[in-house]
Amino acid sequence: MEMLILGLAIWSIVHFIPSLAQPLKLKWQTALGEKGYKASFAIIVVISLGLIISGWRSSTPEYLYTLPAFTKHIAMLMMVFAFILFGAAKYQTRIKRIIRHPQLTSIIVWASAHLMLNGDSRSVVLFSTMGIWAILEIIFINKRVGAWNKPEVPSIGLELRGLGISIVMLIVVVMLHPYIAGVSIK
Repeated sequence: MEMLILGLAIWSIVHFIPSLAQPLKLKWQTALGEKGYKASFAIIVVISLGLIISGWRSSTPEYLYTLPAFTKHIAMLMMVFAFILFGAAKYQTRIKRIIRHPQLTSIIVWASAHLMLNGDSRSVVLFSTMGIWAILEIIFINKRVGAWNKPEVPSIGLELRGLGISIVMLIVVVMLHPYIAGVSIK
């Protein structure tokens, strides 16, 4: 469990730097250049993900709660919505006119769905931490950036293409889930 917690701490700290520690980010960029900053940021994120996955897989779960069986269907619908939101951050969509931070919101939905499906200790640590991190990140970004400038309405074709990509991403993740989390989706 310690490795899982360490990975989550590294993930959170490195992601909070652009939101909360602009002087540190600027020093980092100055020292390494823009490409070096982005590369080192990505390497740290990959390391944190490795620690999270390894920590998850090596932790022995202690069961804390079980929700009624019907919540599985709700959670699965939430996961489809989470992938649509995640994809919406990367393409033009009307969703961005309603939800300011679709990618971070997708993590909140993803975490909530997983907490509905998994009532064990390692799940509670992982998914509650990620959900809380995403909520705090939204707050910190909004405070730093200020007013929300809503994007223009995209064409239906562009939006449908993005939706298709989101659905393909969902299918790929469902197929890879047993290899990443060690748990198949049933």
